[in-house]
Amino acid sequence: MEQWTDQGIVLSVRPHGESGAVVALLTEKHGRHNGYVYGAKSSKMRGLLEVGTILEVEWKSRISDQLGNFTFEHGKNSAAMILGDPMKLAALLSACSLCDAALPEREIHVGLFFGMKALLETLPSEIWGAAYVLWEIALLKELGFGLDLTRCVAGGDSRTLTYVSPKSGCAVSLKLGYPYKDKLLLLPDFLKPEPLKNLDEEEIIKGLKLTGHFLENWVFAHHSHGTPEPRLRFASVFARKYGSQHNDDSQNESAA
Repeated sequence: MEQWTDQGIVLSVRPHGESGAVVALLTEKHGRHNGYVYGAKSSKMRGLLEVGTILEVEWKSRISDQLGNFTFEHGKNSAAMILGDPMKLAALLSACSLCDAALPEREIHVGLFFGMKALLETLPSEIWGAAYVLWEIALLKELGFGLDLTRCVAGGDSRTLTYVSPKSGCAVSLKLGYPYKDKLLLLPDFLKPEPLKNLDEEEIIKGLKLTGHFLENWVFAHHSHGTPEPRLRFASVFARKYGSQHNDDSQNESAA
């Protein structure tokens, strides 16, 4: 009999059979791991099996290569803290779907596990948008696709970094990047080497476009389903809500 105990974060729950489900967890010591849960549709288990819930989990299997079974004892429902904010819930679903789709099964990523816990704890705060973008940058790095946002790739002034190359993932200074600005991605203020204290929604939108580009073209370029739908939906809804709000505010100020 193979078995272990660990901490895990629920990434997805897929119904299987009349009352069970296959559950994917991001665990501290065993990576993204799947297991079967008996009675997953019961009222008790539904409360534990919400996406984003942090659990104490035990996994058992006759042999290590099998799916095995999960049992749970304690859970902390992260979604419960942000139930009143659909945008934050969308961010939670986005992060969990990215891990579920991008991480190879049973490949250990201890840093990413604790990074996900930190993100879940930060979502109720006022800086959740910037924290989410920083988490996606950490995910890219963990998967081997690190961005270099600390210097100008063309040797320009690192104090005026404004753009990011969509091919290399490296920053570009204002002077050297301006002639090619239509082909470059914008670098949010809060990601610059000497970050400005500018965390408004427009900067978050820039950040989501930045990481979204590299998720699509680096991480999920060869996945049959591409970037997970919850990530696409989150970025779209965020841009539609806060981008249009910013434009309306600007128009009102001009009219005044």
